[in-house]
Amino acid sequence: MLLEVRDLRVEFDTRDGVVRAVDGVSYAVDAGETLAVLGESGSGKSVTAQAVMGILDSPPGRITGGRILFRGEDVLAMSEERRRRIRGERMAMIFQDALSALNPVLSVGFQLGEMFRVHRGMSRKESKARAIELMDRVRIPAARERVNDYPHQFSGGMRQRVMIAMALALEPDVIIADEPTTALDVTVQAQVMDLLAELQRDSAMGLVLITHDLGVVADVADKIAVMYAGRIVENAPVRELYERPAHPYTRGLLDSIPRLDHKGRELYAIRGLPPTLTAIPPGCAFNPRCPAAREMCREDPVPPLVRVSGPDGGRSGGRTSACHFWKETVGG
Repeated sequence: MLLEVRDLRVEFDTRDGVVRAVDGVSYAVDAGETLAVLGESGSGKSVTAQAVMGILDSPPGRITGGRILFRGEDVLAMSEERRRRIRGERMAMIFQDALSALNPVLSVGFQLGEMFRVHRGMSRKESKARAIELMDRVRIPAARERVNDYPHQFSGGMRQRVMIAMALALEPDVIIADEPTTALDVTVQAQVMDLLAELQRDSAMGLVLITHDLGVVADVADKIAVMYAGRIVENAPVRELYERPAHPYTRGLLDSIPRLDHKGRELYAIRGLPPTLTAIPPGCAFNPRCPAAREMCREDPVPPLVRVSGPDGGRSGGRTSACHFWKETVGG
């Protein structure tokens, strides 16, 4: 497996106590595969990505358990120098707010070229030529004329393409894209997702796509991990998850997607709000918002991830769900 996260745990010290932002998360992605990590804001998606990349602010955050394996080697056991090289060359990240991630006082060409100057020892002239090649690759029009422009001179969609170009610069094996279509209109969202899918096909890289929008990943993901309150509550191949969700939270997310055939109907919304991580309710963390919750759901321990059966009663492609009553959810 290219990248494997096993039982990862991340905590933050706050004035209100210790927050378990990530509580036993496990997932894996292989070459040429796209894993979508879904969930509402605060579910732990981005913190997991930051821990994998080694950019978690410490303090207040700290990894308290688990393993992060890159090509079978534990990243957490590496020296900081070796981990920095892997982070720069073998794993890359696309951040959700390109305007904040890019330096406003340096041209995009200089920032793209810096990757080659630092990691490949190229001259300014060589690195600028490579920057233009990258801008062409992510389809930024008139790349040669725009290489000296600054981030504020680009539209939101074009800035996101610059961020994708930076992630691709050193031809990494894995890219983690943290909400890469946030604040973009639906047309530009589709363009960015199509671009990521095409680049992935060309290079066979692994892609971890973090989002809260199930509609964004339907055509690009191979499998999906759904997170809630710091834990994964469902794992499934993308088609099976859309057709037969096995957790009430997943079903709620799917039902909240606007559909053309539901014109005139009231848009569904999951009631309530995600729990405060310093006061997660006992049992299933989703139980206060779950329309199917029973007494068993409100009692400890937390429901574990269990294998989900297919329609014929056999095991269903490695699917798991952290729900006591997943059979009723699938059937409903």
